[in-house]
Amino acid sequence: MSSVDHFWAVIPAGGAGTRLWPLSRAGAPKFLHDLTGSGRSLLQATVDRLGPLVDDRTVVVTGTAHLPAVARQLPGVAEEYLLAEPTPRDSMAAIGLAAALLERKDPDAVMGSFAADHVIPDGDAFATCVRNAITAAEAGWLVTLGIEPTYAATGFGYIHVGDAMADLPAFHVKEFVEKPSAPVAAQYVASGDYRWNAGMFVVRPTVLLDLLAENDPGFAADLRAIAAGGAEAMARLWPTLPKIALDHAVAEPAASAGRIAVVPGAFDWEDVGDFASLGDLLDPDASGALTVLGDAGLVQSRSSSGLVVTATGRFVAVLGLDDIIIVDTPDALLVAARDHAQDVKAIVNGLKDEGRTDLV
Repeated sequence: MSSVDHFWAVIPAGGAGTRLWPLSRAGAPKFLHDLTGSGRSLLQATVDRLGPLVDDRTVVVTGTAHLPAVARQLPGVAEEYLLAEPTPRDSMAAIGLAAALLERKDPDAVMGSFAADHVIPDGDAFATCVRNAITAAEAGWLVTLGIEPTYAATGFGYIHVGDAMADLPAFHVKEFVEKPSAPVAAQYVASGDYRWNAGMFVVRPTVLLDLLAENDPGFAADLRAIAAGGAEAMARLWPTLPKIALDHAVAEPAASAGRIAVVPGAFDWEDVGDFASLGDLLDPDASGALTVLGDAGLVQSRSSSGLVVTATGRFVAVLGLDDIIIVDTPDALLVAARDHAQDVKAIVNGLKDEGRTDLV
């Protein structure tokens, strides 16, 4: 596939991935790790997936502390397109900063925002979906990619899909729905009218910033001032920006006003939110065996199932344990039941409360 003229990929690379502790840490978050056994980190795989659409038009927004590691992993991304946010201000500030810079650099730009830590195996199906979203974005719409749900997930938000657009390969969005209860999620999936919200958006930079300005004109003005003013404006204004996600700042109000479109995506997608989802990703057939991420030669098991992550070179033996999670790192060992994978974040919070910043 040929690239799309004036299309830019914006990759927000932030967060600590606390439910993947102790593998993912504040200083080495999950997007810097190879969690699929492919030999490429999640960030590198994201850039690889978008490469055929953008050539060298990739912008990565990350924290100052992660900038050196990001630069090492992405030697093909120009230094001017590696943007460092001094402090985390959530996704609206990060994506909005890229939008403000692209608005000045390329008046014909369409940008797509894609998180650095998603796994999408079918690159061709993904690219087709993005191309359809670009077509709708060029017509002035804020476009989101809606993932076809494969089960009644309660950990994702949902997009209520409306009528098809007459002249565009997209549908109107009725509303965004927060994470539902299990019975409600089952109703959504059964209806066929809902898609998972993966937080992927395609839009003209000016459209995004103008939509933001309708609800928070000062926020949009400050982002544009930072883009125009460089380091001085960044130091002065960035700490004052609101901490808010793009979904809440722009997408939800735009949906209420009937100004957002969705392109349904029929491709596998995983955000690897915890070790249970990582186990599913590495063992999609649910074989019941013990799955190993790392050197499988270092693990022996008998009558056991679950996931072992090895990162130390130490031998691990597992006997008679079902649905177990073992993560072995040089300074911390996690042993957990699979159905407690979401609770790993509580361990991280406890370490923070105890002042154990060396472990988080």
